[in-house]
Amino acid sequence: MSEAAPLDLPRPGRQAGVDPHSIPLDEIDVSDVELFTTDTLWGYFERLRKEDPVHYCAESAFGPYWSVTKFDDIVHVEKNPEIFSSDPNVSIVDPPPDALTKGAGFISMDGPRHDAHRKVVQPVASPRNLRHLEPLVRERVARILDGLPIGETFNWVDRVSIELTTGMLATMFDFPWEDRRKLTFWSDMMTASAAQLAAMGKTQADRRAALLECLDVFQKLWDERKGKQADKLDFVSALANAEATRDIDPITYLGTLILLIVGGNDTTRNSISGGVLALNQYPDEYEKLRNDPGLIPNMVNEIIRWQTPLAHMRRTATRDTELGGKRIKKGDKVVMWYVSANRDETAIERANEFLIDRKNSKQHLSFGWGVHFCMGSRMAEMQLRVLWEECIARFREVEVVGEPVRVASCFVKGIQSLPVRVHPW
Repeated sequence: MSEAAPLDLPRPGRQAGVDPHSIPLDEIDVSDVELFTTDTLWGYFERLRKEDPVHYCAESAFGPYWSVTKFDDIVHVEKNPEIFSSDPNVSIVDPPPDALTKGAGFISMDGPRHDAHRKVVQPVASPRNLRHLEPLVRERVARILDGLPIGETFNWVDRVSIELTTGMLATMFDFPWEDRRKLTFWSDMMTASAAQLAAMGKTQADRRAALLECLDVFQKLWDERKGKQADKLDFVSALANAEATRDIDPITYLGTLILLIVGGNDTTRNSISGGVLALNQYPDEYEKLRNDPGLIPNMVNEIIRWQTPLAHMRRTATRDTELGGKRIKKGDKVVMWYVSANRDETAIERANEFLIDRKNSKQHLSFGWGVHFCMGSRMAEMQLRVLWEECIARFREVEVVGEPVRVASCFVKGIQSLPVRVHPW
């Protein structure tokens, strides 16, 4: 079928705006990036959950893969890393053989090696360290919010979401404050799809150059801190001086850096943006918040569930196995769609509603499950909580005044820009 085919004819890659039930089940491809940029993914996932919870897609832009779409099935995959491995990659995208970070970060490791590497950096994001950092985060949030233009339209993503999360990353890495936006750039370059790269005017060669620049900058920080007692906890000092990681090769170091940068940047950034959008889409919930700011900690969990900032994680079958009555072969790509599990009404009551006073609001899969549960979950929750505590103290409303521009990716479920105006009390 030619590229000029009408958009309402179902075919792989042209599903947005089409009735999900008009497409043969075996032709559904929920990795279609257009579903995410147009926010028309929901009907497809609902159909898969009901009719084919473990679904095989034979043809996609990323090759053949299995979709796991229900909450309990995803938990089963997460609980069995010896069958469903994180090696070589946790994204549906298969990196090219010469990819700099292919299988390098500990998120792509299994077993004792994963545990040892994760244990090195975990104290930096521990509740104890975050309690120490919270006053600094609150001070920064206040400065960001007090600097927003009253009565003018601005991009919430750039002025608030990116600025807050990038500042937090700079602190966690003890990275030069004046260069902190480099962290955002490297994160965006690492996670950008081919479509995003093109929109940025960048190429695969530019991506490689950006990652080499990242490695060069962080190698200098490593060299400065190795063998020295750090006066505060930071990721680089921890990696450079721990027995498990002090002799890692540069590519493994880069993979770990990118994991920590992306994990601390994209996820929280998009939850901050998604929360504003959700409250505008559900004005009764915004009114609940205004009437009872004590709901903020619970609301934070609901925002993270609702946004699901990373839409999926991928595993690879290490042997022939069965899941949901389907035979999965050794080497098959298995994609856990967190974005679907978080709307699974068999696991979460009223899952398709945004409810800031939801009971059991921590019951979601945005942070994964099991040994790969997001190490920075508490950091994300703390930033969102502090932001909304300070926000509700200043503004009666953060009003969305235009359509969001969504990230062209089926991995990072994000918002690129969100025009808003703030209204003081």
